[in-house]
Amino acid sequence: MRPRFRLPLCLAFAALFLAAPHAEDKVPVQKGEQFIYRLSWGLFGKAGELRISADDSADAAGQETHVTMETSTRGLIRALYPFDGRADSFYDNESGRLLRATATTVTRTKETEANIILDYDQARATYTDVRRPERSVEVELPKLEPVDFLTTMIQTRQWDIAVGEKRNVSVLFDDEFYELTITAEAVETIKTRWGKKEALILVPRMEENPKGMFKRGGEVRVWVSRDDDHLPLRFEVKVAVGTALAILTDYTQDGIDAMASARKAKDNRN
Repeated sequence: MRPRFRLPLCLAFAALFLAAPHAEDKVPVQKGEQFIYRLSWGLFGKAGELRISADDSADAAGQETHVTMETSTRGLIRALYPFDGRADSFYDNESGRLLRATATTVTRTKETEANIILDYDQARATYTDVRRPERSVEVELPKLEPVDFLTTMIQTRQWDIAVGEKRNVSVLFDDEFYELTITAEAVETIKTRWGKKEALILVPRMEENPKGMFKRGGEVRVWVSRDDDHLPLRFEVKVAVGTALAILTDYTQDGIDAMASARKAKDNRN
């Protein structure tokens, strides 16, 4: 089996998918934004950390946005399972298309390094396994244009979707694309660092020919706030070995706590 192009969140949240935005959506993470999530798994409330940020430091012409995702285990989990991972994705500012991406992971016993380049003119993607070149492969692009799963879930803040409605995306498992359906299932009020917030629960599923964690009965749920910010407040992944959570603890814009600033401005208006 080919190595997956992935960036685990923690022990149980071990998947980086390639999924597709709709044409009206642009780059999912804007320059200067940073999301920080605390990762938990079972009894381990501080199992790791995930950081998602965007800048234009890699593009002198200002035509691309560079989105970085970094995750690592913490505390006792790190003593048992040291893990560091990083994924870098590059998007065209005008079209919002993913142009290329790289991913690396490091554990106590193994290191991985892979990259993927997307050619929309030829409708092909070139996947390269740097550590094991013999596993490199070219794959045909699906009709829906791909971005990674985590930034797709952040991108849902741009969606106009109500409870009961669905959107289809394409996901990549190893070197094959499959269809994933994201359903808005319910509205729930949850506790956050910024107080109680009403959130829309989104559930991605592979409804036909399930693969990977979906074939094994895994489930993913995402809570997106229903205020003006539409922030992905929480990710939950249920698999055979337990439940992993990613909880938003910090959201900044150009280094400023955007949530605190918004609350202060609201209080001043009142």
